[in-house]
Amino acid sequence: MKIEKIQALRGPNIWSIRRKKLIQMRLDLEEMENYPTNKIEGFRERIEKLIPSLITHRCSEGVEGGFFHRVETGTWMGHVIEHIALEIQTLAGMDVGFGRTRETKTPGVYNVVFNYIEENAGVYAAEEAVKISEALIEGKEYDINACIHKLKEIRERVRLGPSTGSIVEEAASRKIPWIRLGTNSLVQLGYGINQQRFQATITGKTSSIAVDIACNKELTKKMLHDAAIPVPIGDLIVDEEGLEAVIRKIGYPIVLKPLDGNHGKGSSINVNDWDAAKTGMEHAQKYSRKVIVEKYITGYDFRVLVIDNKMVAAARRVPAHIVGDGELNIQQLIDKENKDPRRGYGHENVLTEIEVDKDTTELLEKLHYTLETIPQKGEVVYLKSTANLSTGGTSIDVTDMIHPENITMAERISKIIGLDVCGIDIMAENLTQPLKESGGAIIEVNAAPGFRMHLAPSEGLPRNVAAPIVDMLYPQGKPFTIPIIAVTGTNGKTTTTRLISHIVKSNGYRVGFTTSDGIYIQNTMLSKGDTTGPLSAEFILKDPTVEFAVLETARGGILRSGLGFSQCDIGVLTNIEEDHLGMNDIHSLKDLTKVKRVVLDSVKKSGWSVLNADNEYSMKIVNDLDCNVAIFSMDENNPHIVKYAKEGKITCVYEEGFVTIKKGDWKIRIGKAKDFPITMEGKARFMIENVLAASLASYLYGFGIEDISNSLRTFIPSAQLTPGRLNVFKFKNFKVLIDFAHNPSGYEAIEDYLKNVESSKKIGIISGVGDRRDNDIKECGKIAGRMFDHIIIRNEKHLRGRTEEEINGLIIEGMQASGKDVSYEIIPKEIEALKHAMGMAEEGTFITALSDVISNAIDLVQEYQARELLEDDKN
Repeated sequence: MKIEKIQALRGPNIWSIRRKKLIQMRLDLEEMENYPTNKIEGFRERIEKLIPSLITHRCSEGVEGGFFHRVETGTWMGHVIEHIALEIQTLAGMDVGFGRTRETKTPGVYNVVFNYIEENAGVYAAEEAVKISEALIEGKEYDINACIHKLKEIRERVRLGPSTGSIVEEAASRKIPWIRLGTNSLVQLGYGINQQRFQATITGKTSSIAVDIACNKELTKKMLHDAAIPVPIGDLIVDEEGLEAVIRKIGYPIVLKPLDGNHGKGSSINVNDWDAAKTGMEHAQKYSRKVIVEKYITGYDFRVLVIDNKMVAAARRVPAHIVGDGELNIQQLIDKENKDPRRGYGHENVLTEIEVDKDTTELLEKLHYTLETIPQKGEVVYLKSTANLSTGGTSIDVTDMIHPENITMAERISKIIGLDVCGIDIMAENLTQPLKESGGAIIEVNAAPGFRMHLAPSEGLPRNVAAPIVDMLYPQGKPFTIPIIAVTGTNGKTTTTRLISHIVKSNGYRVGFTTSDGIYIQNTMLSKGDTTGPLSAEFILKDPTVEFAVLETARGGILRSGLGFSQCDIGVLTNIEEDHLGMNDIHSLKDLTKVKRVVLDSVKKSGWSVLNADNEYSMKIVNDLDCNVAIFSMDENNPHIVKYAKEGKITCVYEEGFVTIKKGDWKIRIGKAKDFPITMEGKARFMIENVLAASLASYLYGFGIEDISNSLRTFIPSAQLTPGRLNVFKFKNFKVLIDFAHNPSGYEAIEDYLKNVESSKKIGIISGVGDRRDNDIKECGKIAGRMFDHIIIRNEKHLRGRTEEEINGLIIEGMQASGKDVSYEIIPKEIEALKHAMGMAEEGTFITALSDVISNAIDLVQEYQARELLEDDKN
């Protein structure tokens, strides 16, 4: 078997709108296409022995063991690999369950699709599932435990931590979109101008001064002391002399910790003699030259969490420990404790596995114990000096037991330090009494406190402490996204996107938009190139200055990675025509429709889909959409328009020269099409279609008729504003049109426009696109033969797997089928072809260059224009 391609889909896609995170693996079964599982001796027994948990996979049988039944009766290896990829991820702590395996048009080649939680782990699962299947086929040994451990390592390396993840999950439950910024824990919630950022549990609202104060333990202690809040007595030291002086003053037991430490690093507690004190100082100075020495406060370690100056949770933290039974030694008791199903690798479970490290051995040495020591029955042996959950500690929720006076004190502390998210460490016998009575003290105040102990305590009620974070970032009524209009289709996407963007900008919004020639904010291009995929959409949605997004969304990006957004307010489908067929398993207009409709399926239930009533395949999906629908047409008497009018629905039509919004039979005229410059005085019908789509989308969003009309009147097509979209350049004796038309429907649109153009001679410069079907190339040649008097055939920049002779032969064959005797010549280079056409132009000639390299063609024509003007000035 051979993996041809693995791609990660990260947004709504052709397989699922709801399940955004999918691996799609294109797999060639090769000779295994002839061997379903029932023809491989012993396969059922081997797979059940290796991965017995596959018994839970119900498969299409709908019952437990359904998958094994399919294996026994015979299923293809792509289906087996799908289930293995799902199960090994689940065994590695990433619970996934959605999968699909479908054969492509190429016999024996399948698309294997399945969920992932972490992308790198999903890709690894795809590759490893194939290796596992091959081992099972050949009857070879395979170390499944090593595979699962590797998946866990990948997961821990790339996953969001439990605190960050809890905030993301809470936001997602409220349908707030999120974007991970980089590979660490920096996350953006929301889009554009309404975004909020946080990292771990530090938010964009967290004061940097407050973080500095919290990180300076001595300053924190002074500020709290000055505010009459109990803190341990002690001092700051840098050497043994200072250490000795502090110990003389406060006595044993003591605590030593680095001034700039965090998460308990470098700390030593309950130190009772000089040698241990010196060792503790040396340990702390690995993290900070200055060391805090304090009186050790007896009692329990508590953490109180305050968010937005309100106490939300409290927990008692217990360091990792074992309880003796009088029979097992310490190592055996650790191993037994680590078998607790609540414990796991890294952050995968409520508790973390206990690892024996230097801290553990030092604590045991103080007790004169080793790992072979057998503790007495009921004896508690602590294995860590701090109670952090990441080192195997446990937590007990005490939120409902905290005294009101202690709550008030905690909320005061958050304001004194200035932290919006504040973790307060308290040492006390209990929190049910005020600290002044229990003799407890504030040990530390933490910026970016961990949430895990509150989210999933080992005892007591879990607390959803992520909810108050999201409440703080997005109080009731505050928007978290920006309006999004997504435009897809075969032809007209870019112009429609630009028209809508112009209307939006003209109505006072700061608009970000993506097109096939670049990414723009307002009218400033920030990135050049074909930017119609998900990364370009994300670029706009991440920009904190953008108030409104208009996103051209092409098939390539949808197939490659899915959409770059979860939902949009309006989805526009300009048309579905034959283009790019035969590529990426898209062989028919039905297949292409499935791709394009991903945009419409992502429209909010309360939003609108805008479709072309004149386009057969667009209208085939009109009744399947789970949102409001409006349609447009160049013919007021189009049957779909008539039907919608009878139902009182909204449409947009071209009637008696006007662009008109209709509500039932009620007409609201936006203006005469010829008054909108983009339509070339009403001669370019395909541009009128784009105006209809843009006008309808803008009206549905809520822009006024007059505002739409004024915007359309001020949208002046040019090489700068609409490059490659019906750009006409006037010379003294001739004109040059440059357009991006590259498929039969695009050629027909140009043909329709040229019928309205008077000229003595029409010269066309055309090429065939190498990755299109033979019939498509011939059809373009046939249309060109009809609309031009003379044709110059040039070569596309990228031949994409064909030879020049092959492509040119198909074009010529098409021209000859046009029924018109048209002259032609072949000039391979586009620039030379353009120069030649302009050189041979006579009075009244109209040259049409259908170009794939728009910028080069425009630059050359503008250079000739400038030269002509210069010569006129000289004369």
